[in-house]
Amino acid sequence: MSVLIRLEELLKKNGINFKTVVHQEAYTAQEIAASMHIHGREVLKSVMIKADGRFVMAVLPASARVDFRKLKDALENKELKLASESEFRGLFPDCEPGAEPPFGNLYNVETVVDKSVTEDEHIFFNAGNHYESIEMDYRDFERLVRPKIADFAAS
Repeated sequence: MSVLIRLEELLKKNGINFKTVVHQEAYTAQEIAASMHIHGREVLKSVMIKADGRFVMAVLPASARVDFRKLKDALENKELKLASESEFRGLFPDCEPGAEPPFGNLYNVETVVDKSVTEDEHIFFNAGNHYESIEMDYRDFERLVRPKIADFAAS
């Protein structure tokens, strides 16, 4: 079963309003924002991090980058590095590589969200492929994912 179907079932089961949006094929969150004519801070990207040997999904606006020093402090880890796609590919078997939605909880992966995202009313994110995204309210996302909130994004 594709992650899009699992996400839609989860959202419907929890009575959450959402919209699945088909867009031009895009391989970065910034490309998604451009193809949908919305600001990059409204589109979330998931960045996979190796933190002391375990995977963590860092979620932040498309227009930002990870400040590894801040994230290391927030996670209280000794070693932090960007995970390569080959390292985490097997974690998301129902997703196209690089199109993982920010629902780490569906894969038993800790999820940390940059605090700037909490200020957004609506968010958009990959739906497991490079041509569909989901739009939903941030508060509903937070209620379902229960991420750790931290200040780690840099412009």
